[in-house]
Amino acid sequence: MADIQEPVFQIQRVYLKDLSLEQPNSPGILLEQEQPTVDIQLGVDAQPVTEGIYEITVSATVQTKIQDKTVFLVEAKQAGIFEIRNLPEDQMGPILGIACPQIVYPYLRGNVADVIQRGGFPPVHLAEINFQAMYEQQQAQAAGTAAPTLAQ
Repeated sequence: MADIQEPVFQIQRVYLKDLSLEQPNSPGILLEQEQPTVDIQLGVDAQPVTEGIYEITVSATVQTKIQDKTVFLVEAKQAGIFEIRNLPEDQMGPILGIACPQIVYPYLRGNVADVIQRGGFPPVHLAEINFQAMYEQQQAQAAGTAAPTLAQ
């Protein structure tokens, strides 16, 4: 009889790995009447911790500016530790790049909105992310082909 082990996918822990809020031009910038521009950058990283254990980190940088002056800058990293065992190798990429970030991301969204609001600003709610599309784009770039994009 073949010794086939059952696949394992378990969340061990979700935690806030890093969070910072900077308001380098306060209080003067807070008196400005102009609407700030908002720039949001997101990233995903997967690192093996030990055999069958992985840390998945979803990061966000939110920067608001009025002209060339920063109103506030938030940098956050939300992480999760996942036990993933006995899966075919071809399934590991999508699990680490899509499934795990989808679990971690809502925690990041909540923490970013909370810290911005605690800083005295209206909360910035990060949009829902299609991690499958993000993963497929990264795979296409890694393969040296450009992912199809929509013309603006």
